[in-house]
Amino acid sequence: MKRHQAILDLLQKEGYIGVSELCDMFSVSAVTIRKDLKLLENKGLLFRNHGGATFENPYINDRNVSEKEKIHVKEKNAIAEAAVKLIKPEDSIMIGSGTSMQSLAKAINIEGNLNITTSSLNVSLELTKSPHYDILQLGGNVRHSSSSVTGHFSQAILENISCNLLFLGVDGIDMSYGCTTTSLSEAMLNKKMIESAQKIIILADSSKFNRKGFGKICDISEIHHIITDSAISSTLAQEIRDHGIQLTLV
Repeated sequence: MKRHQAILDLLQKEGYIGVSELCDMFSVSAVTIRKDLKLLENKGLLFRNHGGATFENPYINDRNVSEKEKIHVKEKNAIAEAAVKLIKPEDSIMIGSGTSMQSLAKAINIEGNLNITTSSLNVSLELTKSPHYDILQLGGNVRHSSSSVTGHFSQAILENISCNLLFLGVDGIDMSYGCTTTSLSEAMLNKKMIESAQKIIILADSSKFNRKGFGKICDISEIHHIITDSAISSTLAQEIRDHGIQLTLV
């Protein structure tokens, strides 16, 4: 069917396509498009997710930080450089775990005092380079795959903390479902971090979009700012802005 081939051609170009966009393009109902996508998925030609389809499997498996830090290095460094511009001397900031957060820690060069709370062991070690940074390392159960901590002890500490900026790395961003990570315990800790912060900033390269991890961190509506690379589609970029989220492309 010509419509099926057109859907695949568009997916090849965009990387992701939404059901509503396909309805408008082909002047057919959402029921018809969903049947098309289901048929193409059954043939192994795409993956369906909430509200659309993608060529990549949207469900993410946990990988060790030593493996992840070798992927999308250029993009992560550029994202980190953009994120650092949001930090000012005397800020109280919180930094989550993951390789994007490690890139951020390496990029921080604020000439002044900072209050920094983090769940990442690697982030803490990197930030000890400056005697002006007051670092609070959250304690708890160590996740070997991410070199970070989770659990009750970390969450309890966060009940007594408030910061103006929270920088989070995620494993997946789905505009309908929200932000996710592969670990439920890490997702729960990230939720507590969000409760302790005034502004939530997500650092994620373009490969993280239209994907889901096992543990949900938050809805899209809870995010204030997303920093990513310019490989995301213009349609997705506009959808992010339509949600009232500040978007920085690097």
